[in-house]
Amino acid sequence: MVKIDQIELGEFPLLLAPMEDVSDPPFRALCKENGADLMFTEFISTEGLIRDADKSVQKLDIYEDERPIGIQIFGSVLESMMMSARIVEEAKPELLDINFGCPVKKVVCKMAGAGILQDIPRMVELTDAVVKSTNLPVTVKTRLGWDNNSIKIQEVAERLQDVGIQALSIHGRTRKQMYKGEADWTEIGKIKENPRIHIPIFGNGDIDSPEKCVEYKKRYGVDGVMIGRAAIGYPWIFREIKHFIKTGEHLPPPTVDERVDTALKHLKTSIAWKGDVLGVLETRRHYGSYFRGFRDIKQYRQILVDTMDHNELFDTLETIRERYKYEYVPE
Repeated sequence: MVKIDQIELGEFPLLLAPMEDVSDPPFRALCKENGADLMFTEFISTEGLIRDADKSVQKLDIYEDERPIGIQIFGSVLESMMMSARIVEEAKPELLDINFGCPVKKVVCKMAGAGILQDIPRMVELTDAVVKSTNLPVTVKTRLGWDNNSIKIQEVAERLQDVGIQALSIHGRTRKQMYKGEADWTEIGKIKENPRIHIPIFGNGDIDSPEKCVEYKKRYGVDGVMIGRAAIGYPWIFREIKHFIKTGEHLPPPTVDERVDTALKHLKTSIAWKGDVLGVLETRRHYGSYFRGFRDIKQYRQILVDTMDHNELFDTLETIRERYKYEYVPE
């Protein structure tokens, strides 16, 4: 049984990665329905939180059927991190996660996210302060290092564990790589072999199929995997991986009805939560995967990513249902 503090996550948990403008409540609900064991909010700016910025505060929204869930924060100012930890605790998640892995320039240039990988002592100092500022279990998500010449993840894992984090998720790329190239899990495997490490270690990067998940589980000995981009528009990946681990067999892919029903639910709940504009805009990135493999889908997908008219969106999704009910053959 994998546990973060007292939170039981099963034998080999599957985690939904925190992704900006993706892992919001509407999408998290779909992933939870399909077997995600632990999810995280979109990352939240500590500066936004302490200033009570609407966008940051809204990201604190969590719902009972999402639990267990972690709220993720990012920042680089000690006092702001400590204050934010106390604010997060009031929202009553199961845990608090610190983002030391985001590679985006506007975050990195402030020495937040993956930027902190250039200053490991500061990373440890910030983490120690957060751990001491909250009663919640604290976890961290990070990358291998700043670049290939400064991979210090072995040291990072030990030092962060020493100041009290309860789990560590590691993306198998450096900041310099961004999301290019292939994720290298070798260093993640070495951490699992380190006799000093006793907290759960979760691997992240390029898990896009049940076979790869099982392969990496065996090869690197991780306690679970975190799935990000492969879940966008395809929340079914969690149930497919779980079924494959249990039986060694593949589940059939989701039917046309299931794909359309899921897209409709996602769109409607997004509009309800984020409003008429953002609710439509932030659902668009999912349609490509919802309907991947559909012959001649381009004409319908173009409407889905262009129009702001709710009724036209709903009608287009129903048209896809009728058009492909009998001619869609799963890949």
